[in-house]
Amino acid sequence: MPTVLIIDDNAAVAIALEVLFSLHDIDAVRAASPEAGLALLARQPVDLVIQDMNFSADTTSGEEGTALFRAIRQRHPDLPVILLTAWTHLDAAVDLVKAGAADYLAKPWDDNRLIATVNNLIELGLTKRALHQRLQTELRQRRELERGYDLRGMVWQDPATERVVHLACQVARADVPVLISGPNGTGKECIANIIQANSSVRDGPFVVLNCGALPSELIEAELFGAEAGAYTGASKAREGKFEAADGGTLFLDEIGNLPLAGQMKLLRVLETGRFERLGSNRERQVKVRVVSATNADLQAMIKAGSFREDLFYRLNVIELRLPPLAGRPADILPLARHFLGAQRPLQLHPSAQAALLAHPWPGNVRELKNVMARAGLLAQGDTIKVGDLGLPAAAAAAIEDGTREPDRDAIGLALSRAGGVVAQAAAELGLSRQALYRRMERLGIARS
Repeated sequence: MPTVLIIDDNAAVAIALEVLFSLHDIDAVRAASPEAGLALLARQPVDLVIQDMNFSADTTSGEEGTALFRAIRQRHPDLPVILLTAWTHLDAAVDLVKAGAADYLAKPWDDNRLIATVNNLIELGLTKRALHQRLQTELRQRRELERGYDLRGMVWQDPATERVVHLACQVARADVPVLISGPNGTGKECIANIIQANSSVRDGPFVVLNCGALPSELIEAELFGAEAGAYTGASKAREGKFEAADGGTLFLDEIGNLPLAGQMKLLRVLETGRFERLGSNRERQVKVRVVSATNADLQAMIKAGSFREDLFYRLNVIELRLPPLAGRPADILPLARHFLGAQRPLQLHPSAQAALLAHPWPGNVRELKNVMARAGLLAQGDTIKVGDLGLPAAAAAAIEDGTREPDRDAIGLALSRAGGVVAQAAAELGLSRQALYRRMERLGIARS
């Protein structure tokens, strides 16, 4: 059962609250003074505190309640506190809510409202603890990865990216082809770099060929090299990417753009390690780890006859699927700050953070990098604001005037970064604390 600590010197009030909570399956403990309440908190964990604002017959200022709240906040910063106040203490209670109190209720209180508030705060506390535990687990896994592997400076925070990076590190030492799939601009080459850096050929070359950046008649020459006169304009012999990558890794980006003739020759190299330059009959031998990437649906291309099925299964011994940026929202702000770090020291205004989280990012990480470069140039002072981002006007206006409502992922992410402090998460999302509470209740986050 959840436990509530009641700190009130009025025994009748404390007993009434204790009976009310017992009727709703909430355990309650009582303390008759601020000193007794603080002592009890030091030796017994509770889920919530309800405290009176006045403990002296000589004054009605609420000073004792204010001092008690600040002592609780200092010693137990994440513990929710509800203030019980008479109308004479209302201004003090409002000030304490601004300082972090969860809520205040006037005497005499409404039983239904009090129970609803207590249940919501207890459930929110459970959610915060679960988020904190998840964050700690992810941080521990990240540190284990950093200790054991070269992550090439890759920036991420989202669990979806964590899974891909972890799997990339696991398969790196296996001398098998890897296929990295995902939309353009998601960071597939970063994953390929991690594979190379942790492979048995990490000291060898890392050679990149974008199969979509060259005309089809030149791709084979790029891959396998060519002798002088092998094609128009070939005035001298040149080595191909396979020769350049011998003893290392060849990263073939946009592999779906490789023409069928090139696919057949690539399949032979993968099977035998042998090939000939264009215009030559001399067979050459190489040992190359091939990592390929695609934003295309290769299975659909196989059905359409534009991609060889046998090559697909040769390349796809291990497949790593990198989600779009919108599918890993926890990466957005760390990446944005990383890109800003390359410029002058700048901060993100809470409304700018909310706008970044709300944007769908069709161009993925590449688009985010360009947006932050633009914002760094346009920012006045040391803070990036919504207008500096250059995002669609309607979305930016919705963030600026507070009409946008963050989704479940954005709220969970903000709470996680804020260590469960709702006021801090609300500020990051550009909302008031009360608006965030209402949004969480509508989304059922407290009950997740």
